[in-house]
Amino acid sequence: MFDYIIVGAGSAGCVMAARLSEDPSISVCLIEAGGGGRDIFVRAPALVAAMVSGRPRINNWAFHTVPQPGLGGRRGFQPRGCALGGSSAINAMLYVRGHPQDYDEWADLGCDGWDWQNVLPWFLRAEGNASRHDPLHGQEGPLRVCDQAAPRAISEAFVEACAHLQIPRNPDFNGPGQEGAGLYQVTQFSDGPQRGERCSAAAAYLFPAMARPNLTVMTRAQAERVLIEEGRATGLRYRRRGRLHEMRARREVILSAGAFGSPHLLLLSGIGPEEELRPHGIAVRHVLPGVGANLQDHLDYILAETSRRDDVVSLGPKGLWQIARDAMVWRRTGRGRFATPYAEAGAFLRSEPGLDRPDLQLHFVIGIVENHMRTLHFRPGYSCHVCVLRPHSRGRVGLVSARAGDAPLIDPGFLSDPRDLVQMMRGARAMDAILRAPPLTPWRRTRLHDHDWSDGALERDIRARADTIYHPVGTCAMGRSEMAVVDMQGRVHGLQGLRVVDASIMPRLVGGNTNAPTIMMAEKIAGTMTGRGPDGQER
Repeated sequence: MFDYIIVGAGSAGCVMAARLSEDPSISVCLIEAGGGGRDIFVRAPALVAAMVSGRPRINNWAFHTVPQPGLGGRRGFQPRGCALGGSSAINAMLYVRGHPQDYDEWADLGCDGWDWQNVLPWFLRAEGNASRHDPLHGQEGPLRVCDQAAPRAISEAFVEACAHLQIPRNPDFNGPGQEGAGLYQVTQFSDGPQRGERCSAAAAYLFPAMARPNLTVMTRAQAERVLIEEGRATGLRYRRRGRLHEMRARREVILSAGAFGSPHLLLLSGIGPEEELRPHGIAVRHVLPGVGANLQDHLDYILAETSRRDDVVSLGPKGLWQIARDAMVWRRTGRGRFATPYAEAGAFLRSEPGLDRPDLQLHFVIGIVENHMRTLHFRPGYSCHVCVLRPHSRGRVGLVSARAGDAPLIDPGFLSDPRDLVQMMRGARAMDAILRAPPLTPWRRTRLHDHDWSDGALERDIRARADTIYHPVGTCAMGRSEMAVVDMQGRVHGLQGLRVVDASIMPRLVGGNTNAPTIMMAEKIAGTMTGRGPDGQER
């Protein structure tokens, strides 16, 4: 028996467990299907390349989508973190909040209290920025944020290539303006014994709290269903070491299993649309039509080139020797290529004049990262990735079966709305122009997957090769409409004692990476639950 049971130790779950357990009178149990999140693959930033492919499965659920008509019938790959820290344990560590207008639009959709002025203080509460000291950044928060210690020369050349095309340099994508090109800040320790290591949500929030006697953290435990009695969530059934167990919650069960895991668990528990539940023989406990709907994700299109210079990442013999040498440098100093996020530089662009904010994002990577590192290239090279920030396409998460051990049905609906393809093609052409600009000439050798750049050829290539850049949201959306799943504090509509807190409750995808916004949302909801403001004081 616990006061709170939290399912999923990802970015939101770690925040919720740490903040709720600050009160010693409250007992908290955090349950995670994966492992401890402290291994070298998580701590060493460069080893994300070994985790993201899912070959082998290291800290990764390695989900697949259903065939996507918009992508030529291909099944997409969906890496998601499976360890303490969740996807913050396997991401590129980029600290990006999105555009302020994104949150104002949440408020316009009926999510009162989620406008920019109301969410900014919670970003600041989370952020411990070692490099930025101004009103738009926090310095005392648990999440360590810093400039990259030693970005590669080619990353600076990418920024210069953007400037060559009149794309302004932007030293801070989370500063006064988002538009422009620059180097990303990262969630990484910049000093102390962990210097150069990844600062996952677990490293930031959970590990410092693990010694609290009122916090129980259970790994390698698969949640099977939420227990519902007379309209109230009373506990959780879970499987561990091959045996079924139950635990009870005095106050609440909180789902923080992510944009795929949280709706999946709701459906397995009989909460959702009847037409999704009945074919699988699941008793309907509470009809909620929006569960699993509204799936949104950033679709990613890649251009890659081999390099004349070897100061990028390569998997050839010389490159592997450099990686081994860099590992030793990282262990001593926390610097070098082993500390890299790979996506060192990027840009936020407008696909056409007159837009009120950037609608495209670029990630410039110091290696050839194609097909989620499942297609390997042994020559030195680099790649650039473009995504449409606010896609119109919508998908869903559903059930494959009533077995909790089976992966959810994931249908992102990529390019199901033709407007997304138009924007993607504009973004691809802008990216091509940047890669051909003079500042990148010293590196440029051969373009992979080149084509004639006619509309038809470009469309075919996008449909043949594009896939997620790992930002699924929206499947338990907050709001007031009949399709909303939770209210503005994450409480599930129509049930007592059940809450969802993770990226699934975003009503609309933000214009940027989703890790920092997810942490912010958990901070804000935890503050509401504990009665503490963004300054940490009781309200």
